[in-house]
Amino acid sequence: MRTTRVRGWIGVGVLLAYTLWTQAQSLPRSTPEAEGIPSSAVLEFVQAADKNVDTFDSFMILRHGKVIAEAWWKPNSADAPHVLNSVSKSFTSTAVGLAIHEHKLKLSDRVLKFFPADAPPHPSANLQAMTVRDLLTMSGGHEVEPDRSGGPTVKQFLAQPVVFKPGTHFLYNTMGTYVLSSVVTKVTGQTALEYLKPRLFGPLGIESPRWDASPEGNSLGGYGLYLRTEDIAKLGQLYLEKGKWNGKQLVPRKWVEQATSKQIDNQKESHAQIGPDWVEGYGFQFWRCRHNAYRADGAGGQFIVVMPDQDAVVAITADTGNMQGELNAIWDHLLPAFQAASLPADAASQADLQSAVAKLVAHPKKKDH
Repeated sequence: MRTTRVRGWIGVGVLLAYTLWTQAQSLPRSTPEAEGIPSSAVLEFVQAADKNVDTFDSFMILRHGKVIAEAWWKPNSADAPHVLNSVSKSFTSTAVGLAIHEHKLKLSDRVLKFFPADAPPHPSANLQAMTVRDLLTMSGGHEVEPDRSGGPTVKQFLAQPVVFKPGTHFLYNTMGTYVLSSVVTKVTGQTALEYLKPRLFGPLGIESPRWDASPEGNSLGGYGLYLRTEDIAKLGQLYLEKGKWNGKQLVPRKWVEQATSKQIDNQKESHAQIGPDWVEGYGFQFWRCRHNAYRADGAGGQFIVVMPDQDAVVAITADTGNMQGELNAIWDHLLPAFQAASLPADAASQADLQSAVAKLVAHPKKKDH
């Protein structure tokens, strides 16, 4: 009885500590002018987003680590988690980087090493050569992405023919990211969600992260994560600060630099049809952008855009097919407006911006005829 009671108190203590850890960690707020951008430029961005992209759900702009503008198109709200789709991949990349830092695996590890029971009877030389690094760079060697119907499962992934030499052919591959998540589970004994809670979500003050799981019990890795707009903005700020948060190095600086730099050319892949920001190269589950920026990127217009040269982050959730239009709104209206120094206060322009933000309503989705 006494042992059970002690364990109970320990469990309550851990839960209370985690709760206190994640509370009251909102990003600091400021005004656009105080951080060197006119409110009028932000208003132009909002107007362009509302007019030209069907439809934004939210955005948050950070400059010098402070939120200078934020909005939710009704009925979206600040406290409601949003589906992130493939933005999830950048969180999986972070989990892999942390596991490597803890010496649980290496970039050069062969994928089959982790899943001998799921391998086909006679794995090809290309499959045998496939590494963790190849999965991170979407260059596992597949000509066609493995089918994940009824899954995903690692066995489905390993059964797909590996046509190209790994590391030589870029093919966007969500199943590859699922396998990365499964590797994290293999080497840590925890799902990617469980593994990241004390290492990333907790320190960033991200409460109650939800990550859907596969039939095998692994976090889906390439999709299935639900977070708030401010939560994804925090990941962008963490990467902008080279993995440092409140003076503590949460993610190794070397990993941040590797993950967000061009690791492979992606100019010939089908995503190039979307627009010019899809041919700037690919890192470790991060896309390179024009203007020396990079991003986490999810279907429907989920973005974490990091602009190191401007010391800025833009987080966006949306439900649109015009993803290039979202980025164009940043490049056309925000990028040229960032100044090196703070600007004089402009109460009138700030009031105009706040008035416009308060009136935002999500566009009704068009019906097919």
